[in-house]
Amino acid sequence: MTEKMNENFSSPPLMQSSAVCGFPSPAEQYVEMPLDLNDLLVKNPPATFFVRAAGDSMTGAGIREGDILVVDRSINARSGHIVIACVENEFTVKYLQADDTGVKLLPANKKYPPIHFREGMELKIFGVVTSCIHQFLKKNPKANHAV
Repeated sequence: MTEKMNENFSSPPLMQSSAVCGFPSPAEQYVEMPLDLNDLLVKNPPATFFVRAAGDSMTGAGIREGDILVVDRSINARSGHIVIACVENEFTVKYLQADDTGVKLLPANKKYPPIHFREGMELKIFGVVTSCIHQFLKKNPKANHAV
């Protein structure tokens, strides 16, 4: 019985009906199986890692400071993917663009310029971002005051 309780505690149930972002919808029914976020977000566990986002260059893609990114190293990065890349020994999160003009890393914030690759510059792709976990409430209890 204890195992079942721990399983339910670590994996909350997924509601059967969707929560509409327009008009309210009563949320009454639950799926029998709990939702395991690892099953939902991690397709290839040995090739997957998590990294916390820093900075604001990808806010237009929905990635904010402090978000947790799910990164899969087994996916071949293609143009249009959001990638974790190492440029001149610095890690960055950007859109990958590869076309006839060459390879670029594009931010999703107009305040930042694209990174164009010239001869001699090294680009190392560490993985493709497959998901972003954004928390609305932080763990700091002093910051979350009841109204």
